[in-house]
Amino acid sequence: MSDNARSGSVAVIPARGGSKRIPRKNIKPFAGKPMIAWSIEAALASGCFDRVIVSTDDEEIATVASEWGAEVPFRRPAELSDDHTGTIPVIAHAIEWFREQGEAPAAVCCLYATAPFVQPEDLRCGYQNLQGGEEIDYAFSVTSYAFPIQRALRLTPEGRVAMFQPEHFHTRSQDLEEAWHDAGQFYWGLSDAWLKRRPIFSERAVPVFLPRHRVQDIDTPEDWQRAEWLFRAWQAEQGNEEQ
Repeated sequence: MSDNARSGSVAVIPARGGSKRIPRKNIKPFAGKPMIAWSIEAALASGCFDRVIVSTDDEEIATVASEWGAEVPFRRPAELSDDHTGTIPVIAHAIEWFREQGEAPAAVCCLYATAPFVQPEDLRCGYQNLQGGEEIDYAFSVTSYAFPIQRALRLTPEGRVAMFQPEHFHTRSQDLEEAWHDAGQFYWGLSDAWLKRRPIFSERAVPVFLPRHRVQDIDTPEDWQRAEWLFRAWQAEQGNEEQ
């Protein structure tokens, strides 16, 4: 096996065909393109990857992905295409396929198909962070919570309101520790970490910080509409800055 085969990096875009809450969401038109096209274009433009592949069980998704420049060299097996399959087994399956072909990429980036806000520079930053020191398995996108999580509320069985952490009722917001959450866009990881099923959220992971206006989960029709509003506003702002 050549040194290049051992040291390269690849992007794997998981895109199964069975989305229920938003049917066909991976290829549904979003701001003028199939949703998956935004992720494929960002990956290709980043210059980070020797190969950009899509892992899917669906022929239509495979066709659209190929049209936008991704490779679809295999079909994902049914047992890895249901509602309960996690990200790590899907990426591990892709790495195992590469190894069967005589390739062993050192780093693999799982890039979600529903990440239209992802930018090439975000992916480059993630790759740099992954290489930033010893004992780093993953680098992934995060953003900050808009409100202090220490002042979060819950509903009681009686339908009343209670604080999760009532001891912080009188604590000023600026005195509370800032909290972050997974931005749900991409996860760089060493191949060995994926194959050994090491957890992504651990002390062996480093963050790639994203602004909140470029982060939106897209799981429901309401999410989709909000994402398009944000995306179009962001694009308009970008256009104004370039003029």
